[in-house]
Amino acid sequence: AVMQTSRSKPCSCPSFKLREVASLYFCMIMLFLIILMAALQGSVPRRNDFPYKVPLDPKGLLELSWNVSYPEQVVHFQLFVRHLQFGFLFGMSDRGEFENADLAVLWSDGHNSYFGDAWSDAKGQLHMDSQQDYQLLGARKAPKGLYLLFRRPFSTCDPKDYLIEDGTVHLIYGILEEPVHSLQAINISAIPKGLQRVQLLKPNITIPELPSDRKTMEITAPDIVIPSQETTYWCYMAELPDGFPKHHIIMYEPVITAGNEALVHHMEVFQCAAEFDSFPRYNGPCDSKMKPDRLNYCRHVLAAWAMGAQAFYYPEEAGLAFGGPGSSRYLRLEIHYHNPLVFQGRHDSSGIRLYYTATLRPYDAGIMELGLVYTPVMAIPPGEDSFILTGYCTDKCTQLALPAAGIRIFASQLHTHLAGRKVVTVLSRDGREWQVVNADGHYSPHFQEIRMLKEVVAVFPGDELITTCTYNTEDRSRATVVSAGPSSSAHLGLVCGLHSGSGYPQVWHFSCPRFNDEEVCMCPQVSVPQQFYSVPWNTFNRDVLKSLYGFAPISMHCNKSSAVRFPGEWEKQPLPTITERLREPVPHCPPAPGHQPAAPIPVNLGELRRD
Repeated sequence: AVMQTSRSKPCSCPSFKLREVASLYFCMIMLFLIILMAALQGSVPRRNDFPYKVPLDPKGLLELSWNVSYPEQVVHFQLFVRHLQFGFLFGMSDRGEFENADLAVLWSDGHNSYFGDAWSDAKGQLHMDSQQDYQLLGARKAPKGLYLLFRRPFSTCDPKDYLIEDGTVHLIYGILEEPVHSLQAINISAIPKGLQRVQLLKPNITIPELPSDRKTMEITAPDIVIPSQETTYWCYMAELPDGFPKHHIIMYEPVITAGNEALVHHMEVFQCAAEFDSFPRYNGPCDSKMKPDRLNYCRHVLAAWAMGAQAFYYPEEAGLAFGGPGSSRYLRLEIHYHNPLVFQGRHDSSGIRLYYTATLRPYDAGIMELGLVYTPVMAIPPGEDSFILTGYCTDKCTQLALPAAGIRIFASQLHTHLAGRKVVTVLSRDGREWQVVNADGHYSPHFQEIRMLKEVVAVFPGDELITTCTYNTEDRSRATVVSAGPSSSAHLGLVCGLHSGSGYPQVWHFSCPRFNDEEVCMCPQVSVPQQFYSVPWNTFNRDVLKSLYGFAPISMHCNKSSAVRFPGEWEKQPLPTITERLREPVPHCPPAPGHQPAAPIPVNLGELRRD
């Protein structure tokens, strides 16, 4: 495949070769005070009925626990408030903004306290919602703070409410440090606030029983001092024992140093490339100039965890192989520390605990990479609200690469770089969209985890897997060179990526004279990104590029796990034809609870005072 721009002067502009890079994202009760009894569908959950937990703020003042009821289509929340002052805000918004947000608010004037369902407008002003869908269930005081229980349906069909969907949810919070006399008197801009990302709708799957011969191995940081800066990626090299035979990883879970739960944002364990006999020891920031370049060859994901995630279990019939011939002894632990309050002197030994067995299961689990190959030919203009790029794993590739019995996808990790906003992978069969594999309509590149799927997806030879990524470049002044795609755990190793094929440059060639009124000679010494940067991105230019990505032939990277392509002709491949699309899901509206005045609920919390 090639890439060219216009030639307004007599100079040669040969094709640029594409360079593939394999790519790889939860006392006792001293006092119990019932403050609300209402006719609700389902009972009030017990305190130990909340399996998922996440700290909301860096100081640990707010801790959220929750459970999911799929039969009732509701989420039950338990919010623990340590050192309650004059209330809090908790809610959800599209990407963590406090404007146009859906909120549950507890506020007090020091004598009287109230709870209500509210929303914020485009200026951040709070309003009581006419439909009270955050339903308060109860509260209890304990020596350490206040426990508040409430629930919220997935969908309310209230235009002021957030639709809780599969994928990432941006939770927002605010702490009221001063007494307020009304909801409208709360000034969001003047209070401590923040956001936390979680997957609220966890899949309801059965946890498999672990074998009796299981062993554990902890890959943890060696008592490091967390840097006193907001964001740090820390890398640490570990080794398997000499002669370590093949085993199956069957489960893994986080190991978080006590007190650092709000600082350890996410962690991954990578296995290094087997082609190298050794890797240097390293313990330091991943972006340090002192980090050896060879560590860049440690990219095979063994485990990935993000804040709010629980332990990850492999299906009973499969395990992730590590150790043995053809497998590297060297592992790289990467920890993302999020330290917005810039704490100093915090020691940390967090990491991931692997559970593994020498009794190999029937199947080796593997990684299938889908999406777009790293290449400068794929680019996004600046100032785009939602620019779409699509990657195809074609029927021709799956026909050749998959076993006759097909594969089963049971988990998926979505991945884009910073401009990514939405990602979806769809299974297509015989030209018809058949099933959504994984989707995240509120995707954040700052929250990437391997997620169990609610349903195992069967993929057979001849099926197509189509990954669509939506990007936002409104904050950028020049074109963005891009690549993206999820990696899905399945029973094989395969890379199925693409870039625009050789039909692309001819169209670009004829369009370039219209892109640039002045004469510009684009010669080989000018890189492809520089050529994109030189284009004046007016409406016409943007439309031309979008249309090119919509019909140009593609270059398929139908690769084995060794990164070598399967035999066959993979250049100038036509885009798959989709004749029938999946219907958009229709939100379920719960029965109206009857007329309820848009008024806050009084809560008896006694006198509240400043600390």
